[in-house]
Amino acid sequence: GVQLVESGGGSVQAGGSLRLSCAASTDSDDEVDGKCMGWFRRAPGGERKAVARFYQGGVRTNYADSVKGRFTVSQDNAQNTVYLHMTNLEPEDTAMYYCAAAGPLPNPLACLIIQQREFDDWGQGTKVTVTS
Repeated sequence: GVQLVESGGGSVQAGGSLRLSCAASTDSDDEVDGKCMGWFRRAPGGERKAVARFYQGGVRTNYADSVKGRFTVSQDNAQNTVYLHMTNLEPEDTAMYYCAAAGPLPNPLACLIIQQREFDDWGQGTKVTVTS
């Protein structure tokens, strides 16, 4: 499996920015190949929902409509770290943010369509609070 550790959460005013990190560690570099990586969030009292997901080795990241144009995923392959750059934050973005991994999967399309429950590895989460 993949061990995931999130960091970078905190409290910020509306309109501000944060960068979350997800450090991945595995027993073998081969385990990262073909993985579907995702960022999810759970707002207070709400359900956990997808924010963004991408396929390792793919070229596209898919974003939830609520964060399109404001959030961007990037990764540092040398450090096995995935980032979630969040800008123009809104109070509605307040949530626990989780990094997750699924797979390996055969192709990017599979990464788009798998259900949340099929993500096998999860981090402990990092809390983001956006104040108005």
